[in-house]
Amino acid sequence: MQRGHWGSRLGFILAATGSAVGLGNVWKFPYTVGNNGGGAFLIVYLAIVLTIGVSVMLAEFSIGRAAERSPVGAFSKLKGGYWPAAGFLGVIASFAILSFYSVVGGWTIAYIFKSASGLFATADAETLGGLFGGFISSTAEPLVYHAVFMALTMGVVLGGVHKGIERTCTVLLPMLFIILVILAIRSVTLPGAMEGLAFYLVPDFSKINADVVGNALGQAFFSLSLGMGALITYGSYLSHKENLSRAAIWVTLADMSVAVISGLVILPAVFAFGFDPTEGPGLVFITLPAVFGQMPAGVVFAVLFFMLLTIAALTSSVSLLEVVIAYLIDERKMRRAPAAIGAGTLIFIVGIACSLSMGVWSDFTIAGMNIFDFMDYSSSNVMLPVGGIAISLFVGWVILPRATQEATSQGTQPFVWVKGWQFICRYVAPIAIAWILISGI
Repeated sequence: MQRGHWGSRLGFILAATGSAVGLGNVWKFPYTVGNNGGGAFLIVYLAIVLTIGVSVMLAEFSIGRAAERSPVGAFSKLKGGYWPAAGFLGVIASFAILSFYSVVGGWTIAYIFKSASGLFATADAETLGGLFGGFISSTAEPLVYHAVFMALTMGVVLGGVHKGIERTCTVLLPMLFIILVILAIRSVTLPGAMEGLAFYLVPDFSKINADVVGNALGQAFFSLSLGMGALITYGSYLSHKENLSRAAIWVTLADMSVAVISGLVILPAVFAFGFDPTEGPGLVFITLPAVFGQMPAGVVFAVLFFMLLTIAALTSSVSLLEVVIAYLIDERKMRRAPAAIGAGTLIFIVGIACSLSMGVWSDFTIAGMNIFDFMDYSSSNVMLPVGGIAISLFVGWVILPRATQEATSQGTQPFVWVKGWQFICRYVAPIAIAWILISGI
């Protein structure tokens, strides 16, 4: 069975950026900045992304391209032993994450239509909070949108690597950047936005402490989609002619730009209308609609924003499903269509339980958490950090010469920071990710 490949360098970079860019950038990043002191957190986050983040990303690309297999097959081909378990953990994590991620993706689609209908044309955050709580705890409506989002994800993956994933990301990523820039310009030109800009861009270094550094590590790690095998999978479809280190830098910069611009969209607007930037997860689904409700042409900007959120969610969900599909194709010798339909349907079914746990099944708990929160916690706080540690150690201590060959395209491509990359993979990244793991547990 012929294996898929990217059609161009740009297509790969946009697809990998799409994998990295997700709800973590647009939804989670701004409120994490708000909860961690603003500009000081931003500086720490950028420093971590440009050192540890890009290094682990390059490690994943190197594993994928060296083996040209799914995460399980890649570890098996390059070393064997117990290492394929790390790849299998990535497959399980991708499955688990997509089961609840698709539910949230459905919320973003629903909010496009709810915003367009004028339902959120109010500035009362309490009213909007009631609407959001009522929506996600209802039985049927969230499941319909969950089904729509999962069908879109399956449709893209069914098209294959080049015609499905690459073409979709080539269209959606430029759209995402355009919408982001439009919203950022509108936000920073609002009366009173300067206070939000100062909070976001002017660092108060006295606010930096162990918690801020730990949260910045976690945000950098998860916003780049590290540890789940998605970038190993995408790297496995890449030509050996491409410059891996340059690709890792481009993808990291693009992902980082989306996060930074998302902060420019949300924080100045929140300050301009007197809301609390530390509002947490409700910032996007409750506080922001209240902001849009006070803004001239707020309905238009609300629709644009939730379109942006849906695009970010979809490009990441596609990469999550592709990890599972690549495993089924490479290791179980399934064809793409039955693999995508079968895995997508099973993920949708698990997602039903995640959605209902916000309402009628809320009394059913695992380790004191509802199903949605348990899937989120176990994947984000346990599986992904363990996967990230395994990837760093595998490259740094087990296949470093082979990985370095891949990172330099057999010595034909310049890689001036190779020694720094090797040091980070061997020492810095495993320790830093272990900190995330211990803090999360």
